[in-house]
Amino acid sequence: MISLSDFSGVMETPITQSVLGVQNYLEMAAQKLKPVGRIKFYISSRTDSGVHAICNSAHVDIERAAGKTPFSETVLEQALNHHLIPEPIRVLKAIRVSDNFHARYNALSRTYTYRVVTGCSRIDLPVFERDLCWAAHGGRLNIEAIQEAAQLMLGTHDFSAFRSFNSDNIYKSPIKTLLQADITPSSTMWNHHLQSREMQFWDFTFKSRSFLYKQVRRMTGALVAVGQGRLSPQNIKELLVTADPNAFPGSAMAPPDGLFLKQVEYDGTESPVVST
Repeated sequence: MISLSDFSGVMETPITQSVLGVQNYLEMAAQKLKPVGRIKFYISSRTDSGVHAICNSAHVDIERAAGKTPFSETVLEQALNHHLIPEPIRVLKAIRVSDNFHARYNALSRTYTYRVVTGCSRIDLPVFERDLCWAAHGGRLNIEAIQEAAQLMLGTHDFSAFRSFNSDNIYKSPIKTLLQADITPSSTMWNHHLQSREMQFWDFTFKSRSFLYKQVRRMTGALVAVGQGRLSPQNIKELLVTADPNAFPGSAMAPPDGLFLKQVEYDGTESPVVST
C-alpha cells in the first residue's frame, strides 16, 4: 500500500518541488537502469496527495543499448525495487505486454474503497488509523438510508454535481456508469476495546470504468450526510437529475484520508507492466 500523504499524489511533478509524485520516483529508479533515452511511466489511475493506493498500474517502455538483451520481468521488478529504496514504493509485479497496451486507456474498471469511522473524533482515533479513515462527526449512521441513496447512483448518469473542476478534466464527459456502490462493515483487526467506545468502521466501495475528479470523495460525503440525516435519498436523486456542480453542498465532500484505490482490472489478455 502507498500512502500518498508522503508524496504530491501519484502523478509526476516538477523536479524543483519539495514534495514529488510517485511517478517521479519510478522514473528516477528506471533511469538508473541506463536505458536509451528518457523513461516515462504512464499511470492507470490518478490519486491525489493524502489518498492511498493498495495497488495501481502503469506501463513503461525501456529500450536497452545495442547488443544488450531486454530485461526479464523478474530482473526488472528486482532492479526497480532496489533503486526505489528507501521510498515506501514497491513494484509488486512486472509483466511484458503488447506494444499497443496502455495502462490507463485499456483498463476495464477501477475500484475505490473509502473508509469511514463513526463514534469518535479524529483526535480519538488509534494512532495506527490516523490518515487511513475519515472520522465523521456525529453518532451512528442510518445505513438503510445510505444504501437506498447509493442504489440511486448505480447505472449511467450525468455526475456533474459530483465533480470538482481542475485544468485536467474540465472538458471530460461527466457521463459515467457506476457499476458498484456498496456500504459494508469494514474489516478491522481492532478488538472489543474499540467497539466498547462505540466506534464503527464502514467501507464505501465504488466501481466504474473511470471517475471524475474527486467524484468518489463527493459521493462518499453525500452518502454520509444522508446517513446523518443532513441529506435525504431524494436529495441525491435531485443532484443527479439537475447535474449542477453548484448544487452540491460545499461541506459534504469527504477528505482524502480514507480513500484507497483498491483494484484496476484488465481483460485476460493484457495486464499492467508495473503495479505499485
